[in-house]
Amino acid sequence: MNGAGSGAGSGPPEPAWLVVANVVLWRRYGDGGQELRPGTKAYRGGAKVYVADTYAGMGHQQLTTVGRGRHNGRWITIDTGTRHLHTFRARLVYTPAVLKRCPGPLTAGREEAEALAALLERVAREERHAHHGGPHPDPCLCHECLPVTPG
Repeated sequence: MNGAGSGAGSGPPEPAWLVVANVVLWRRYGDGGQELRPGTKAYRGGAKVYVADTYAGMGHQQLTTVGRGRHNGRWITIDTGTRHLHTFRARLVYTPAVLKRCPGPLTAGREEAEALAALLERVAREERHAHHGGPHPDPCLCHECLPVTPG
């Protein structure tokens, strides 16, 4: 397929189709989701992250992501809740730092990456609605309530 994750000194890894997403600007937090926090503990709100792996057995509620860290801007690889991400899309990734951190391609090509992105977007939306069952705080800045939210 491609050389993602196999950089054994043979030059830069080959480009790969990956799912890319953005971190929500604000997320609900605490008892009943009445508190709002910007981004996540590891990523700034709006940061672009690359999906390196999914956990299908857990209903895709957690993803392994690669992105620039919130505090020092270095590339990090961590597990993130799918509900904290939005605007999933398929992109051909050329960045060697990202490709080295991905264990291998999740998808064989563009079509598979687009299908996975659509699935993850649906799961993220459902998880955001189901995680905090209580009413939204007033005023609410969460991803679902912001007027700039796509969809």
